[in-house]
Amino acid sequence: SGYEVLAVESGEQAVARAPDFEPDVALLDLRLTGIDGVETMERLRGSMGPAAPLFIIMTAHGTIRSAVDAIRKGALDYVTKPFDNDELKVTVLRAVQMRRLERRVEVLESQLDDRFRPENMVGQSGAMDAVFRMIGKIAPLDTTVLISGETGTGKELVARAIHRHSNRKDFPFITVNCGAIPPTLMESSFFGHERGAFTDAKTARRGAFEQANGGTLFLDEVGELSQAAQVGLLRALEEGEIRRVGGERVIPVDVRFIAATNRDLQAEVEAANFREDLFWRLNVLAVHIPSLRERPEDIAPLVDHFVGAHADRLGLAPKPLDPEALSLLIAYEWPGNVRELENALESSLALAAGPSVMAADLPARLRGPGASGAGGASQATLTEAVERARVAVEERMILDALREAGGNRTRAAERLGISRKTLFNKMKERGLL
Repeated sequence: SGYEVLAVESGEQAVARAPDFEPDVALLDLRLTGIDGVETMERLRGSMGPAAPLFIIMTAHGTIRSAVDAIRKGALDYVTKPFDNDELKVTVLRAVQMRRLERRVEVLESQLDDRFRPENMVGQSGAMDAVFRMIGKIAPLDTTVLISGETGTGKELVARAIHRHSNRKDFPFITVNCGAIPPTLMESSFFGHERGAFTDAKTARRGAFEQANGGTLFLDEVGELSQAAQVGLLRALEEGEIRRVGGERVIPVDVRFIAATNRDLQAEVEAANFREDLFWRLNVLAVHIPSLRERPEDIAPLVDHFVGAHADRLGLAPKPLDPEALSLLIAYEWPGNVRELENALESSLALAAGPSVMAADLPARLRGPGASGAGGASQATLTEAVERARVAVEERMILDALREAGGNRTRAAERLGISRKTLFNKMKERGLL
C-alpha cells in the first residue's frame, strides 16, 4: 500500500527501535513473548511522548474484551484475527489520516502561538512596549480583563494574545460583537435557547457562554450593550452559571472574560449609560492601547510588516515605500488607526506600477488637500508632511524619555543625547512644560 514498514519480533524490540524509526502507526498484537502489547504501548507512549505512534491492537475473538480495555488506555482501534486485508488497510489508512490531521493542527497551533506572541506583535514605541509587558504579566492570571482603545487599534489582537498565553489556550476563544447583535437576540446569543423558546427556535442552540466553556469569551464593544443585556451579563458573571432562553436547567460555565470598548466606560457610568457594578466587575485588569497618532514611531515597522504580509498574500514582490510616501504616512492622523493603515497599504501595493510604492499610489486622503491622480502630491505638501512627521516623532521621544526617567529632565536629556537646555527649549516649543 506504499507505507514504509518496520517489523520487530517482540515488545522489547519495539521499545528499542521505534524512537529511531518514528512510526506514525503501530500494529501491536496483544499476546507477545516478554512484555505484552498493552505494556509495549504504555512504554512507547512514556518514552516517545507526543511523538508516539497511534496504536492499532491485533487480537483474537476470544480476547476482544482485552482489546477494548487497551482502547480505554489509549489505543486508537483494534482488528480481530484472522483479519480481512481490506479491513486492515482501511483501519491503517484512518489512523494515518488522523496522524496527518494532528500534525496539521500542531502546525496551525504553532503559527497561532507565533502570531499572538507579544514580542512578535508589531510596535517599537514605549507605549506599545508597555502593552506587550502587560500582556505577558496578565495572560497567566485567570481573571477578567478590560481592553480600551479607539476603533482599529487592535483590541481583539491583544485579547487573542492574552488567550494564547493563558492556561486556557487549548480551549475555545469565542467572540461576541456586542454592537452588532440586535437587542432582542442578545440574551439568546449569550445564553442560547431551547427548542420552541420563540417562533424561530426550531432547534436548541448553545450560546456564547456554553461555546466558550473552559476557554475565553471576548466581549467586543461591551459599551454598546443595552441596560437589560447588562443585567443578564452581570448575573452570569457573578454566578458562573446560565439558563438558556426557554429553559429551566441551570448550566454551570467556566469562562474567562475579556471585554473591549472604544468608549470611556467611566464616563458612561457617570452618565448612567453603563452599570457601575458591571464596570467594576469587568475592570479588574485594564489594558489601554494607544492610538496610532500617539505613536508615529510605530508606523515604519508596521509598514514593513503589512507590505510583506500583503505582498505574499497577493502573490506580488514586496515593494518598499518611497521616502515621500512614508513621510505622508507618518504625518497622517489615522482616525482608523492600524486597521486604516493596513487597508491603505494593501490598496497602494495592489495599484503600484513601479518597483516602489510612491506617494501618488497612496489613497488621495493621505496626500493632503487637492490631491488627485498620479503626481498629485506637491512639493509643498511633502515639506509640510516631513516637518509634521519630525515634530510628532520628536515629541513622542521626549515624552517617552521623560516617562522612563521619572520626569527627571537631566536624565531624560542624557537618554536623548542632547543637553538639558536643548530639551527645555524643545519642550517649550512643543508646549510640554
